[in-house]
Amino acid sequence: MSTTTRPNGSLYTKIENTIATVEFGHPASNSFPGELLQRLADELNTLSNNPQVNLIVLRSEGEGAFCAGASFDELLAVNNLDQGAVFFSGFANVINAMRKCSKLIVGRIHGKAVGGGVGIAAACDYALATVNSSVKLSELTIGIGPFVIAPAVERKMGKAALSEMTLAAHEWKNAYWAEKKGLYAKVFENTADLDKELDIFTQKLASYNPEALADMKRVLWEGTENWDTLLTDRAKISGRLALSDFTKNALSQFKK
Repeated sequence: MSTTTRPNGSLYTKIENTIATVEFGHPASNSFPGELLQRLADELNTLSNNPQVNLIVLRSEGEGAFCAGASFDELLAVNNLDQGAVFFSGFANVINAMRKCSKLIVGRIHGKAVGGGVGIAAACDYALATVNSSVKLSELTIGIGPFVIAPAVERKMGKAALSEMTLAAHEWKNAYWAEKKGLYAKVFENTADLDKELDIFTQKLASYNPEALADMKRVLWEGTENWDTLLTDRAKISGRLALSDFTKNALSQFKK
């Protein structure tokens, strides 16, 4: 599968046998500019209300990274508090859309996930991965922190794993570590094996009573009702830090 060349990325949805497969892509390692985050959040909200859909599969394009997080170019362009809050609200909106979606979401995590990409994997209700699906929360290295996605990561993996990933911001954690901590349900040797299991698992899951699936979704997310406010507040923290000299300097080094 080829990766899109569109500067704002691509988003495609295919509905087959009551399973909606949503695929995002971006030429920069499937990272997310703001426009693509908004499109994904809107699409999940639409599918949530679609009676023809029992289950959602979330995946990304290509054979490289699953998701490299937020767009560095857009982060560099942030120059006031309002812009910063809006920029980081992008991932907040997607995670909240995943949380509130009435359909269970199964993640196909075929490669590395960084920052916001880890948040998206954590907000899936069930995630299958390959041995290439290492994870990293590198935000502290550029002077910010994974504040917006932290609640999703902590809910799925626990505070100890969140702490370990956040503070060892330079370290990749391998897929088996992530599986042990609860981020992934299963890890496969290659994408062919992953897709085989994904097909079997999703066909089974989509065949169950849709009402029971919706009720199960609500149970899984109990206790997160304050996230609309929480994630917006967290976005403001990241937005403020993005304006710091430390972050501007760190980002300019990355861009060289």
